[in-house]
Amino acid sequence: MTFDEYVDKIDEKWRESFIRTWDVINEHLPEGFEAGIQHGMPVFAVPKDRYPEGYHVDNEPLPFISVASQKRHLAVYHLGMYRDRDLYDWFTREYPNHMTTKLNMGKSCIRFTNPDKIPYKLLGELAEKMTVDEWIEMYESAR
Repeated sequence: MTFDEYVDKIDEKWRESFIRTWDVINEHLPEGFEAGIQHGMPVFAVPKDRYPEGYHVDNEPLPFISVASQKRHLAVYHLGMYRDRDLYDWFTREYPNHMTTKLNMGKSCIRFTNPDKIPYKLLGELAEKMTVDEWIEMYESAR
């Protein structure tokens, strides 16, 4: 599946917010991450030429941030927050400064249930917080 094929399958309700979320993350992500499709969803990952070992689960490029349109929400999966407690804490503290809704989040999955209420500025700031090298180092130290 290609990115465009994925977008074509998104429910009209979520399409615009998905594209805007993807674009904001792409614009703010430090250099070195590469867009692709993994596990059926769009992802920004560390390319194999930069980190040949890849993801230990499937030997694919090391995923970092994925964006998925689900039936009832838009999901942003930021694996760096799963590994970096300080980053997770920063995001949960900062969220109320950008949103009036309650944060709906797991360890690395941020869920937005209203396509008109997505904190794009905050997602851009989040995307800027970790470089490729920092993500590789954090990933390796956790293994």
